[in-house]
Amino acid sequence: MGSNADVPPPPWRKTRRPLKPQLSQELIVETGLRILDAEGLEGLSMRRVAQELDTGPASLYAHVANKDELLELLYDRVLGEVQLPEPDPSRWKEQLREAALRTHQVLAAHADIARVAMAGIPSGENALRLGEYVFGLLIDAGMAPRDASLGFDRLVLYIVGDAYEGSLHYSRAHAAGITNEKEYFEHFIAQIGTYFRALPPDRFPHLTRHVGTLLADDGETRFRFGLDLLLDGLESRMPPGSHV
Repeated sequence: MGSNADVPPPPWRKTRRPLKPQLSQELIVETGLRILDAEGLEGLSMRRVAQELDTGPASLYAHVANKDELLELLYDRVLGEVQLPEPDPSRWKEQLREAALRTHQVLAAHADIARVAMAGIPSGENALRLGEYVFGLLIDAGMAPRDASLGFDRLVLYIVGDAYEGSLHYSRAHAAGITNEKEYFEHFIAQIGTYFRALPPDRFPHLTRHVGTLLADDGETRFRFGLDLLLDGLESRMPPGSHV
């Protein structure tokens, strides 16, 4: 005996459209993030999110005030992906390195999102969670609050700035219709190498002699090198007898 599910509705009966998911701030943010990941920051707008949700832009404003607020919510949503270990002041340097690497990886995984952080001071729940972790870890390890404040500020700026540089390459590749970002970047580096080698060596002896070295390391290696410089500098600010 067959199931009713096997029987099609008669042609005179109206078919019902599937119900739309109930609109919420969370749904709007998740939709915006999908658009951002696929199309970059230039492709994101309240109208575009509304189209994706099969509704009008006006219906979004009951949940999100404007695009600026949507961008803040998107950034905080992304920071929520950063996993942090239980703070241990005796391992502050190792833990800050891990937190920085994880944050950088998360930002790099979401196209243009780092550009959002450069426009203001993030104050969402996940941004505050990350800030409390880094700032508190430095203080609990023995650093003076002012040094911890400045160190925290510079560390965050370094992470976001490096991710932002990567987002610019993404945007240029996207604008050129190139989907393989790695190939685009390799082509860009090759062009730089060709140009440097063509410079007059009597005026630029070091640049022309060491082109290979200048361009040898990838972005990840460069980021880790700069991160270690920052962490070594922070360590030099720790007072004698503190957690190191």
